[in-house]
Amino acid sequence: MVDEKTLEKYAELALKTGVSLQPNQALMINAPIEGADFTRIVARKAYELGAKDVHINWSDDELTLLKYENAPDEVIGSFPDWRVKLYDMYAEDGAAVLSIRSTNPDLLQDIDPKRVAMANKASAEAMKNFRKYTMNDKIPWSIISIPSGDWAQKIFPDQSKEEAVQSLWEAILKIVRVDKDDPVAAWDEHNATLKSKREELNEKNYKKLIFKAPGTDLELELPEGHVWKGGSAVAESGVVFNPNMPTEEVFSMPHKYGVNGTVSSTKPLNYGGSVIDNFSLTFKDGKVVDFKAEKGEEVLKHLLDSDEGARRLGEVALVPHESPVSQSGLIFYNTLFDENASCHIALGKAYPTNVKDGSAMSDEELDQHGVNDSLIHVDFMIGSEKLDIDGIKQDGTTEPVFRNGTWT
Repeated sequence: MVDEKTLEKYAELALKTGVSLQPNQALMINAPIEGADFTRIVARKAYELGAKDVHINWSDDELTLLKYENAPDEVIGSFPDWRVKLYDMYAEDGAAVLSIRSTNPDLLQDIDPKRVAMANKASAEAMKNFRKYTMNDKIPWSIISIPSGDWAQKIFPDQSKEEAVQSLWEAILKIVRVDKDDPVAAWDEHNATLKSKREELNEKNYKKLIFKAPGTDLELELPEGHVWKGGSAVAESGVVFNPNMPTEEVFSMPHKYGVNGTVSSTKPLNYGGSVIDNFSLTFKDGKVVDFKAEKGEEVLKHLLDSDEGARRLGEVALVPHESPVSQSGLIFYNTLFDENASCHIALGKAYPTNVKDGSAMSDEELDQHGVNDSLIHVDFMIGSEKLDIDGIKQDGTTEPVFRNGTWT
């Protein structure tokens, strides 16, 4: 198994570079019971860095499944007020929020998709206020992953559970640069690379992007005043943090009414404990007007029917095919990793920070700028070594942005 010194390096990276924990700041951690040992290391390191309080929200896949199998619809379709108050209290206090993910991708595959959609909608509606804190970068937040047995065996089906967990640990630690002598310095260098790329795209100020690949012919209009982000972000307090680890993307938003054509997925999408695979979406004036999937079509339908904004896009992200996640050769069935192996787009809510002064705009102003709103934000992968992207400049001329899955 992974030695404690390596786990401590990972914990320090999550705290120093991920949420950029400050002295006398509270830390809220969302963590799986299966990762209790690692979570305790994170908590200890947080106190060593001066945290005033570390609160853990524990989760357990087996208990989650039991609830879906046995609880009545009125319970599944509700979200407790005390949980809303807990998250809002920590957010209002300026806490850092670290989420440690390791869910089994197939956990809810035998559960009625209607019940899963019901629970997701209740959670999203209840947590709208808290989500403003994260999606507007009001507080520092970060998502990392650790292996679980079921997830590891999904990726390495020919290995025993113990071997699979070890293999997944090795893959994760390499991808998030914990194998380096100084992971924090390695991330500083990586963030500088992503910053230069997003600055280049902001300078280009493309009017549209055209995506072409097998099964994909898609035109995305970019809103006036759109902003490319990627790598590190800056919280309201001025603290620099990394929302996702790993991250290999630079991202912005499409205009909510400016998406036309068809796009095909290139990797499976794990959504709500079920896998959607080999699917395509057709857009007209920004809205999905047709869809199909070889696997999980019913789940995809419920996802698209979440609310009015669920059929429109909130994000477009560019990731070169040679990213470390892609080069691992693995399909992770986990969006945090798979989205960083491939260019992707997201159904649902856009980040207000992806438009100039968006964090200060009202909902009406955001809508006028073409910023999509929704209860959901679900990334899915559309990139491969066969993807070409062209940028349409403001004067109407075209230039290549990606060829054969990588930057030109």
